[in-house]
Amino acid sequence: MTTELHNLFDKSSGYSLQDQLGLLAEITQSFAHSLNIDDTLQNALERFMDYLNAEAASIFLLENNNTELVCQGCAGPVDITGLRLPAGKGIVGATVRNKTVQMIRDVTKDPNFAQNVDKDTGFITRSILCAPLIIQDNCIGALELINKKSGNHLFDEQDQHLINALAAAASLAIHNARMADKLVVQERMQKELELAREIQEGLLPVAPGGNFPVVGINIPAREVSGDFYDFFQRGDGLIYFNLADVSGKGMNAAIVMAKASSLLHHLAKIIDDPGVLLAHVNEEICESVSHGMFITLVTGFVNIKTGEVRLANAGHQPPLYHGKDGLFKEYPAEAPPIGIIPGAEFPVTTIALDGGSLYIFTDGVTEAVDVNNKQLEVQGLIELVKLNKEYLVGQRLENIIAVLRRPNVSQHDDITMLVIDGKR
Repeated sequence: MTTELHNLFDKSSGYSLQDQLGLLAEITQSFAHSLNIDDTLQNALERFMDYLNAEAASIFLLENNNTELVCQGCAGPVDITGLRLPAGKGIVGATVRNKTVQMIRDVTKDPNFAQNVDKDTGFITRSILCAPLIIQDNCIGALELINKKSGNHLFDEQDQHLINALAAAASLAIHNARMADKLVVQERMQKELELAREIQEGLLPVAPGGNFPVVGINIPAREVSGDFYDFFQRGDGLIYFNLADVSGKGMNAAIVMAKASSLLHHLAKIIDDPGVLLAHVNEEICESVSHGMFITLVTGFVNIKTGEVRLANAGHQPPLYHGKDGLFKEYPAEAPPIGIIPGAEFPVTTIALDGGSLYIFTDGVTEAVDVNNKQLEVQGLIELVKLNKEYLVGQRLENIIAVLRRPNVSQHDDITMLVIDGKR
């Protein structure tokens, strides 16, 4: 046995070495096997109090960005669980601040003593032994014993050594419990994200294949995307389409995305004017979505017999038209995003495909990096369209996206694109 261990558990004290080691082993083992850290701390405090012949014991942990010390458990005649103290106040605060054991044999002579606790509870504090709870040099709280009952009623150096060892065991147990709780939360959140992603994928259209003139793709930057698109052919032959980008990321954006996508899909079956359709959706989103969230959106209808596209753009990236003559034209938004202005109107733009193609995309496309590791921007997209103009629409889209999803290239935003092809 090392000299340090002999010093820590001094045989000349009132405790036997075997008893001290047994207590430490018992406490450490109970912490290691505990499924409920609160109950185990409570039991440990009662053992600490009894073994060191103290009148009361408590454990305080830092909370609220380390501005408060909160009593997480106590043993003795008065229950102070939940008691909150400013982090720098009292003997507990001094212990945490200095990261050292405080052994105060007469609290009336210590300027750090917080008398208000005794006044509020009726308890009389005479002496305090307090040890910091330290993990990796970070103090997370303190273990406190009050009023020695045996001998001369004063805590001594051996008590100080012992409480240090017990505080170390408690610190590790609390740290491990917090890490376990954090892991449980992370795993639950991951499962929720995976479920949300499955729901989102279920909302995306299934490509009909064959010669269908509309294709799309959505590649989330994270598990859950704030972008969405949709298309389907109505009974009257019109093909409905939309592509949108919800502000923000994560679960809030995913919820808004699911609501807007469902509204658009169902209303598009009975409304054939894209401006009227957006007006209806805008009212609903303005009423129900949290302040600060909005949706940029392009939606419309394709008449495959005439090659005519009628669309409305609510604050979204300008759709890019590539004519059969090789020229490109953008169609900027003429209305604000959805969810900002109740009663907003959404003008309709008519485009004749005439053998050309229309590209609708989110800013994740133009902000992606090209083969030269520079931001693609609209001009870069134009160059990609030119390079792939001879391919069928599905392969053309795959080739463009492949450039944006190269190995070892980070994706910082969702990539979503819809192509409406007039080459029939």
